[in-house]
Amino acid sequence: MIGLISATAAGAAARDRLAAAWPDRTRVYDGTVADAVRRAFAECEQLVCFLATGAVVRIVAPLLADKASDPGVVCVDEAGRYAVSLAGGHGGGANALAREVGEVLGAEPVVTTATDAVDLPGLDTLGLPVEGDVAGVSRALLDGEPVALRAEVAWPLPPLPVAAEGAYTIRVTDRLVEVAEREVVLRPPSLVVGVGASSGVPAEEVLELVGSALREAGLSARSLAELTTVDAKAEEPGVVEAARRLGVPLVTYPAGELSGVEVPNPSDAPLAAVGTPSVAEASALLRGGELLVPKRKSRRADGTPAMATCAVVRRPGRGRLAVVGLGPGARDLLTPRAREELRRAAVLVGLDQYVDQIRDLLRPGTRVLESGLGAEEERARTAVAEARKGQAVALIGSGDAGVYAMASPALAEASDDIDVIGVPGVTAALAAAAILGAPLGHDHVSISLSDLHTPWEVIERRVRAAAEADIVVTFYNPRSRGRDWQLPKALAILAEHRAPGTPVGVVRNASRPDESSRLTTLGALDPATVDMMTVVTVGNTATRDVAGRMVTPRGYRWQTAQEGAE
Repeated sequence: MIGLISATAAGAAARDRLAAAWPDRTRVYDGTVADAVRRAFAECEQLVCFLATGAVVRIVAPLLADKASDPGVVCVDEAGRYAVSLAGGHGGGANALAREVGEVLGAEPVVTTATDAVDLPGLDTLGLPVEGDVAGVSRALLDGEPVALRAEVAWPLPPLPVAAEGAYTIRVTDRLVEVAEREVVLRPPSLVVGVGASSGVPAEEVLELVGSALREAGLSARSLAELTTVDAKAEEPGVVEAARRLGVPLVTYPAGELSGVEVPNPSDAPLAAVGTPSVAEASALLRGGELLVPKRKSRRADGTPAMATCAVVRRPGRGRLAVVGLGPGARDLLTPRAREELRRAAVLVGLDQYVDQIRDLLRPGTRVLESGLGAEEERARTAVAEARKGQAVALIGSGDAGVYAMASPALAEASDDIDVIGVPGVTAALAAAAILGAPLGHDHVSISLSDLHTPWEVIERRVRAAAEADIVVTFYNPRSRGRDWQLPKALAILAEHRAPGTPVGVVRNASRPDESSRLTTLGALDPATVDMMTVVTVGNTATRDVAGRMVTPRGYRWQTAQEGAE
């Protein structure tokens, strides 16, 4: 919850705007300012104070205890010009909150945390448990000193300017290790513990078994991702409570699925009880991984039979492939989600001219793999291969990456061993339509006239179908030096079903500095004026030129009314 505190009418007005934008995230605190801040500090994860920073500093200073647990505090000035991340920039999320507040109120976020100032990801903001000299290693990264990355477990991290060797170290491991001087240890959630249990098993017995299994194997409980078991134990109180205390989800599977998993230590007891010869090992291994600790039983002080079993598996880090649409070219049409994925990627793969468009948005340390025109399949294979190494990868394309772009070849190459995230972008057709007016107000279709990957016979059949169905058509790749007859042919097919006066919109380099557009007709369009940087949109029989804008009504009533008037 975010506590909101204000002292003046101007501050209250901005406070109420934020409360209206985030009704489920915020709580307004009334009363004297000092009392309101103290109550919010004790009750909320974050605070936004519409007060002077000096006043807030004096109030919260005695309350500060530990940056890992203190709430994040953001101050907004009376005029709403700045959102200042005052305290808890990383641990309390104040830096991110300042940016969010800025977006809602139109304020400039002010973030002074050193890593954020130079666009380095904070080691304590990676979403992984962290131990060691965070300040010292972060300072070394900021100063450009060599920092070595030792990834004992492959995990998709954001870009970090690391070296093969260095006096400082970032270590990624799930093992119990002594943290060295000048070292940071990141704990990836790579361990899965499968649990078998008898009815009525105490939570303490499960916890003791899991803890001892991890300790004796030299594994860190901070890398525990989940407990797993059979569906029949989904509501077993002791198992449920153990997962709660460990702070991990309890994941259960049907006995039929578990019985198909090959394990080293099957048993007749669970087969008779729940219908599978293995619970602990099978549930931990079901989604793949390496069995580090085979099934073991709990030990009871009174010598009675064990009520719990467990097994420990290390699952490999799954690489992450984000397929990102950059939009038609204008920076303000690049979506916030696309920006975030570009900043998150440790490896960027793309066409050289598209890389140049967004190179300034990449974080230091991002590895860029760029190539020229005609290497689409190679780029797709490269991106998938990098993701399979456990990397966080962004594969970029113009417009929407799923429309005549990189998503299709990449997903055809990828399998279920990596995570794939699609990031939509504004397409050239949509950008051109916004410039022309509203040509896509009714059913519409996009057709590429390039026969490089599709036989012309197939393209012609699709154009003819769109013509006969009276659908608005947007042509991609309409004409090039080596392909100068396809567009005239396509227009001739449409002309068999549409009048010469049918509006046609022609937009070149939509949203870019040299953008140009014109509205013409099917009978007047000269194909020689069109090139590969152009999008051509041909209206249907209802499309009209209204005050110089191309408009397709949402239905055919307008057309009927106009014909009656004529």
